[in-house]
Amino acid sequence: MAEIKAELNYLRIAPRKARLVANMIRGKAAGQAKALLGFALKGAARPMKKLLESAMANAKNDFNIENPDGLIISKLTVDEGPKLKRWRARARGRAMQIQKKTSHITLVLAEKKSNES
Repeated sequence: MAEIKAELNYLRIAPRKARLVANMIRGKAAGQAKALLGFALKGAARPMKKLLESAMANAKNDFNIENPDGLIISKLTVDEGPKLKRWRARARGRAMQIQKKTSHITLVLAEKKSNES
């Protein structure tokens, strides 16, 4: 089966913070992960839930899977995107750089492997 993929690029949340949410749902079933993200208090939980719902919709529409809740999150990566560089005034006429970090999130769903031994 082909991999069911959804991507979220240029999310204005630092990758370090987004990885906290990603680690929470990695390897879980899609329905269970959706429920966990609904109750998570982290800021990255809402965009990650939308990304998961997008991947589930891709499974339903593109791959004709009737129950996408049974799929598992096989791969979830949070990579660093480009940084927005801003400047802030400091003492004695100096300026310090502020880096506003962005994230690229890739989510891949797969069907559960049945143990046929």
